[in-house]
Amino acid sequence: MADLWAALSPGWQDLLLALLLVAPGLLAGLLVLRGLRPLPLAGAMLRRFAVVNALFVLLIAVSVGLGVGLLAQERGLRQGSARAADKFDLIVAAPGSEVTAMLAAVYLQPSDMALVSGAQFAEIAAAEGVEFAAPIAFGDSHQGAPVVGTTAAFVTHLAGPLAEGRLFAAATEAVAGAFAPVAVGDSFTPAHGQGPAAGEEEGAEGGAHGDFAYVVTGRMAPTGSPWDRALLVPVEAVWEVHGLANGHAPDDPRIGPPFVPELMPGTPAVLVRATELWGNYALKSRFTRSDLMAFFPGTVLAQLHGLMREVRAAMSLMAVLTQVLVTLSVLIGLMILVRLIARSLALLRAIGAPLRFVFAVVWAYSAALIAAGAGLGLALGWVAARVISGVITARTDVLVSATPGWAEVHLVAGFVSLTLLMALLPAWLAIRRPLLTDLRG
Repeated sequence: MADLWAALSPGWQDLLLALLLVAPGLLAGLLVLRGLRPLPLAGAMLRRFAVVNALFVLLIAVSVGLGVGLLAQERGLRQGSARAADKFDLIVAAPGSEVTAMLAAVYLQPSDMALVSGAQFAEIAAAEGVEFAAPIAFGDSHQGAPVVGTTAAFVTHLAGPLAEGRLFAAATEAVAGAFAPVAVGDSFTPAHGQGPAAGEEEGAEGGAHGDFAYVVTGRMAPTGSPWDRALLVPVEAVWEVHGLANGHAPDDPRIGPPFVPELMPGTPAVLVRATELWGNYALKSRFTRSDLMAFFPGTVLAQLHGLMREVRAAMSLMAVLTQVLVTLSVLIGLMILVRLIARSLALLRAIGAPLRFVFAVVWAYSAALIAAGAGLGLALGWVAARVISGVITARTDVLVSATPGWAEVHLVAGFVSLTLLMALLPAWLAIRRPLLTDLRG
């Protein structure tokens, strides 16, 4: 049996698991409804108490949607953050916190970092197995968008062919991220620092570097990362605008590597791209030493996700507890609804309807409410996940796409199956009620 299960594709496994979860409730329904036709009468009761039934369905839907939204959002956040780091194979920085370096270099979070010197960068770029090494220099911004100094090779590696325009070819040119607040052909003046107060400390009307301007020559394709709002410029320009050497001889107008080590001011981080996948591990080992720190952003991110496992477990527990509370609420609510239709059920019994038929009517009525609420809850969870994903994407610039998957389907299937089984109790209590008392009521 285990071999047969292992031979199935993951999609078939998830589908079969969903069917197994919902099977007990459906089997109970088949046994209850076997040989009977209670659905027309159950439908009439649904129409008669439409307002009460609608509120009951909404209660189930909101509760189910909360659990679905929580699980889908957590998974979407993990996938989005991992996707944003996908192009960053190996980062080399000065010794310090790998988490801080990753947040700065990959997610463009403002941070104070020591610099990799020109001599160290030259050693990295010339190492065997390095396809290219790109400096990543940050610290300036424009209208809240970070201005990052790097090389043309990094731009191509990050986003592939440009969606519009061309790469920068001079120190006064820039390439905009897919959603950066500038258009191709615009010019802008960088401000020192990032955030709303950028440039204020130096009092420049147009920013801290009011005498310097970039012209946007191209726009990148979307990457689903914070780099979509960034403005990428030649790293030489970042050095020059701060009054430093630009890595080249004074009479050398070109941009990009190789840099003269003695004339290179340094860079907070270096992206290293190996010629072969296995070469990344050799390069990491080589540049992990007392004066340098090499790390895989994906590994650091996995460690952070591991630390967040407790949060994920708490969210999962919250979703399960929510479903338990909803199940109990549904059970109590069904008992209350049975009281509302007690006189109608008593009339059925008085005109000779078998108890089994009355039992089936109550169960079918309850099952319709449960199924409608669970289905609506799955839809509400999808909408909630999309809305929350949009908010997170807007605040972090990390593309988070959270949609309910098989885990959420399994959660809803288990809930439906359990509540359908529990609906047998109100149906049983309905046929145990005193007939004369309900008729008088």
